[in-house]
Amino acid sequence: MPQKITRLAIALSALAIATPAAATNVVASIKPVELLVKAVAGDNVEVSTLVPPGSSPHNYSMKPSQRRALEQADVIFWVGPEMETFLNRLLGGKEFAGRSVSFLESEGAESEHDEHHDEHNHEPEHEEHDNHGHHDEPDLHHHDHGDGEDPHIWVDPMLALDMAKDIRNVLSELEGVNPEELNANLERFQAELLSKEKSIRASFAGLDDISLFAYHDAFTRYADHYGLTLDGILTLNPELSPGARHIADVQAKLEAANHPCLLTEPQFNRQWWRSITEGLNVTFSTWDPLATHIESTPSGYIEFQQSVADAVLKCLPEQAQ
Repeated sequence: MPQKITRLAIALSALAIATPAAATNVVASIKPVELLVKAVAGDNVEVSTLVPPGSSPHNYSMKPSQRRALEQADVIFWVGPEMETFLNRLLGGKEFAGRSVSFLESEGAESEHDEHHDEHNHEPEHEEHDNHGHHDEPDLHHHDHGDGEDPHIWVDPMLALDMAKDIRNVLSELEGVNPEELNANLERFQAELLSKEKSIRASFAGLDDISLFAYHDAFTRYADHYGLTLDGILTLNPELSPGARHIADVQAKLEAANHPCLLTEPQFNRQWWRSITEGLNVTFSTWDPLATHIESTPSGYIEFQQSVADAVLKCLPEQAQ
């Protein structure tokens, strides 16, 4: 009998060792945020995304099952009130206090953008960590990364790196997460991102004579970071068709531009912008700020940056279809 009990105890111990602990449950508002979580946490967290492929975070209607997913989440990462407007009232309530992480203030936020663009010299920084493997106690409510103008902060690789650091800080506080592993993942991500940023910047050398136009302001931060010429934006509000005066202004800019290229987005209707460019010598290229077709892996955000660069490079005359 004692031998049977001993064998049973050994078997149960082996089963306990073989059975993985419950994964940390993370909800991301949009796919690019999910990619940044994956870059930092690897496959050690369960990540689900609220806004599905083909939908816009500006006007999305959440399903009851997604509401339940928020209730069960250990932490919720979202860009902020200016982006995912459908989450404003819900995540601003007491129920999600302490579990909701916004990267962007709705008003009065100061940009860290210029700080990371000095001389375009992005050397990996050697950070000092406390005994938990991170800097300061994370603020689980707001992390200022924008200036209140363009909420699409993730398209700028340096602001995305800031977001990844915030993700590391927050996840380090959760039970069952290894801060040293998070730090190693973040360091690897930073090195890969800076290498990709340098490569993309070099590939844009021939774009000096190209006049870029964007569907809406989602492309602004990417263009600013890489020093691209963005001569116009078709609509100031992607949910509304622009007025006649604005359309006339954009048409005049397109007609006067040198090698104009319009960067469109798959989430929005194509019919009206095709109609306002009819008869004009405009090159078209499509980019996806929501990274819809990028695989959700630790290297996904790096691939996203390259996908945007590839779309821009299609604006070159020799690449135009």
